[in-house]
Amino acid sequence: MRAYQDMVFTTAARLTGRDAQAEDIAQEVFLRAYQHFEQLRGNASAGGWLKTVARNLSLNYLTRHRRRWQPFSQLPPADEEDASAELQIPVPDTHLADISLEERRALVDDALGRLPERQRLSLVLYHFEELPYDEIAKQLGVPLATVKSDIHRARHALLKQLQSRGMSADMLEA
Repeated sequence: MRAYQDMVFTTAARLTGRDAQAEDIAQEVFLRAYQHFEQLRGNASAGGWLKTVARNLSLNYLTRHRRRWQPFSQLPPADEEDASAELQIPVPDTHLADISLEERRALVDDALGRLPERQRLSLVLYHFEELPYDEIAKQLGVPLATVKSDIHRARHALLKQLQSRGMSADMLEA
């Protein structure tokens, strides 16, 4: 089970956007794994089972604890999207060329954490959990068009955040 602890934590952290909740979820995943230890011991699909449980518990947590009211101070201005579209920050492509893959992942995880919850969830479920659009819509209880729109917007916002830190799109693929 130790071999899977990073994968379980990372799955929960990317979905919840909070390390403290990810730790709680990871603990719950391994408690459930302990309860099913006889079935999981030596099973080649144990990693997939753990990842699925981590994803489902993370989504359950977000559904139960989603904020119903957001303070006015945390709401973005109505014209924020229009203003940010005009902002172009030129950054040399070589700025972060020497950073390690681990540092790139940390930058991506940080940028993911800054996305609005719905966009982050859709993007993580699509790219990291490799769920199809219709399954994401079903898991989140939203229309298919909303999922597609959220993924498109999240990609755009994520790329803009990473470019402002000196990363280019080709660096993400490395």
